Amino acid sequence: MKLIKATENDIPLIQDLARRSWVSAYAGIISNEQIDYMLREMYSKEEISNHLENPNYHYYLIFDENNDSFEGFIGYEHGYEEGTTKLHRIYLVPESKGKGFGKRALDFLKEKVSESMDQRIILNVNKVNIAKNFYESQGFTIYNEVVLNIGNGFVMDDYLMEFLIHK
Repeated sequence: MKLIKATENDIPLIQDLARRSWVSAYAGIISNEQIDYMLREMYSKEEISNHLENPNYHYYLIFDENNDSFEGFIGYEHGYEEGTTKLHRIYLVPESKGKGFGKRALDFLKEKVSESMDQRIILNVNKVNIAKNFYESQGFTIYNEVVLNIGNGFVMDDYLMEFLIHK
């Protein structure tokens, strides 16, 4: 596996990987209408372009060299808060789960954060998403919970999790 820095040319691939992973990750957790709404809002060409133009925001594609295929992506932002990197998104297509890609992508993130001035990684995870267990297995802990109004009558009911980098 290798992580490849994403560029503007990769936006359609990111959008495709997001759709493929979201349909599986959020089935039975949120409605199809909310999935469609969030994908339109969070993964529009304009939204991703804005992220790529931000020097603190980084997208990496997760590439499986054995199968010559893209398996997912990770998007994070250094300096999101004082001393804090926010993991905005990490998604894998359903057929690649359980193969170590997520763990290796998080290890990559922890390394990048160690190299930065930040000492903490934060993320939001839906309260009933089994990904919470994965994050806990990787050393993340819940430090709060939040219900966010994201528009169009939809909310995100999330745990806020953190990982402290020991420098």
